Amino acid sequence: MNKPQILFVEDDTAVGNFIATTLETQNYQFHRAKNGQQAVLDALSYRPDVMLLDLGLPDLDGIDIIKKVRSWSNMPIIVVSARSDDRDKVAALDAGADDYLTKPFSVDELLARLRVALRRVRYDSQKTSGEAARYENGGLVIDYAAGCAYLDGQELHLTPMEYKLLCLLAKNAGKVLTHNYIIGEVWGLASSNVSAELPSLRVFMATLRKKLEADPAHPQYIQTHIGVGYRMIQNKGDCNV
Repeated sequence: MNKPQILFVEDDTAVGNFIATTLETQNYQFHRAKNGQQAVLDALSYRPDVMLLDLGLPDLDGIDIIKKVRSWSNMPIIVVSARSDDRDKVAALDAGADDYLTKPFSVDELLARLRVALRRVRYDSQKTSGEAARYENGGLVIDYAAGCAYLDGQELHLTPMEYKLLCLLAKNAGKVLTHNYIIGEVWGLASSNVSAELPSLRVFMATLRKKLEADPAHPQYIQTHIGVGYRMIQNKGDCNV
């Protein structure tokens, strides 16, 4: 079995050495980039499984790097940054980051986030041909094989996290999925850690609903159950093919 390939982008020598040592002890293969230009080139050259990305780089802002990578790749991107303001976190997630880890962080937390990201990579690569290839619900169509979603014939431009949430809701259409359940399935975290990721979940669901709903106050697809979770509404004629 091939070792996971990690690209980490960090210009601070001490933090970079700490991450390198952590990855090495866990038997990960890794490449290190110290600036944004090198990060983009390495992402193209090495096709890593996961990217660990600092936002404060000497040449490019990390948000711009996320947007560049997202133009051609769905690899998980975990932001590792000293920026703790909610606006920075929301901007990174909206740009297409899958996760956000604030410095300083523990080895255990970094490795846990990596394991979650790698589980997603394995899940995506090991989907069986027996799975439903397509989901239809009114004007919403999800093509699982292609990893795309369409609304009334137009492709939806979703971030990887928005797409994962949409697929989770679709595969449980008609059921109310609690915050705990969604975060456990998508982030891979135990219920004791839900509160930390609940703001991120709300951001992702808000942006997803804006892309799906003509009038979010009268939803056709995703219904919010305040304080509980979310439900995919089953429209007339919905089906899995």
